[in-house]
Amino acid sequence: MCWILQCVFIYSCSVDRSIYLSSRLVFGTLYPAYSSYKAVKSKDVREYVKWMMYWIIFAIFTTAEVFTDMFLCWVPFYYELKIAFVVWLLSPYTKGSSVLYRKFVHPTLSSKEKDIDDYICQAKDKSYDTLVHFGRKGLNVAATAAVMAATKGQGVLSDRLRSFSMQDLSSYQSDPTNTDSVTTQPAAAQQRTRTMMRSKSESYSKGENTVLHWHAASCY
Repeated sequence: MCWILQCVFIYSCSVDRSIYLSSRLVFGTLYPAYSSYKAVKSKDVREYVKWMMYWIIFAIFTTAEVFTDMFLCWVPFYYELKIAFVVWLLSPYTKGSSVLYRKFVHPTLSSKEKDIDDYICQAKDKSYDTLVHFGRKGLNVAATAAVMAATKGQGVLSDRLRSFSMQDLSSYQSDPTNTDSVTTQPAAAQQRTRTMMRSKSESYSKGENTVLHWHAASCY
């Protein structure tokens, strides 16, 4: 019986939340946004101020409900009360946003305005310094990584080329065709030289014989 009640309660809460989100989207966001557009277009100061007060109250409300939803969502009629609150803010009869702004928000912000401005300025300065610090750090890391990658790549390339040259030399030395060509080239050159010398000697001996025959004939 208890788990049935829990299921019914969870289901009702999910349905109520869906109805609330739809109502807030239509009545709390889209309609005020269009009315703000009309106020800016018509340049009506009263309407402009009215909707500016509404947006300030609505921003505070959406910020507060982030925390209240975590602790008060189990309260009966919680989402129905929030729908009624949004309608109360928008209603031209109740003027809820104007009442809350004039009675609570404006006096509080006026008294704390200087402190808030100082805090915002300090936050801007700190965020700028932090951004510059991390930006420089990131650039240094990127430059160091680039240099290391280039150095490593150069070392790998040199090792690769060295391994290729040693491998080519070893394969050249181990190739029998290269040794045969080296040994046969001098032998062929020597054979060619011997042939040329033999032909020259034969031509020289033939010339001598011709001269001797010619000399003998002249004597007779």
